Amino acid sequence: MNPMVKSAFITTILLSSLVLLSTGCSKKSVIPPEGTELGGAELSGGTNINYPAADGYSETGLAAEESMDFTGAERSSLSINSDADQQSEEYRRSHGRSSMAFSPIYFDFDQAGINSEMAPVLSANATYMKENPNAVIIIEGNCDERGTNEYNLALGERRAINTKEYLVNLGVNPARIRTVSYGEERPLFTGRNELDWSQNRRADFISE
Repeated sequence: MNPMVKSAFITTILLSSLVLLSTGCSKKSVIPPEGTELGGAELSGGTNINYPAADGYSETGLAAEESMDFTGAERSSLSINSDADQQSEEYRRSHGRSSMAFSPIYFDFDQAGINSEMAPVLSANATYMKENPNAVIIIEGNCDERGTNEYNLALGERRAINTKEYLVNLGVNPARIRTVSYGEERPLFTGRNELDWSQNRRADFISE
């Protein structure tokens, strides 16, 4: 082969290889999940809870330490205290869906932290758990209807887990507590007003 033709042929092959490599290594664009720009839980306006990037949290903002099944398959096997829904409004506003031995706690708008006003309620619930060593409970995290369903499931989970951690810090064995989030899926009150929304921002304590 003519040396000049051979040199041109090799140059053409090298250039083609470089083009293929640069195309194959280009960065892929990441499309955020649908609804990401809608903002925070329980609202239509944009306040977000900042989930930690590590310490047991996955990329979705859901805690890895707790196995939450958002498809409903495992959730359907959990104890659902439907009797509470049949009680009077006064009873439901005092007890939520919590079992008789417990009282529910309530959360501020768009918050998963424990309000200081709920400390006596949690203390009483922890005392009952310690005095009844065979008691096992499910803590159910709930939200009001505002915000996306996916976001509220995550927020309800944070509420349930924070409640569990509070009881554990008070001396309750963590093996006796399970958590689940219902997000906005099981409202106890259906009014579209601040009173009903505040009553749906709740963690219930269900005896197993």
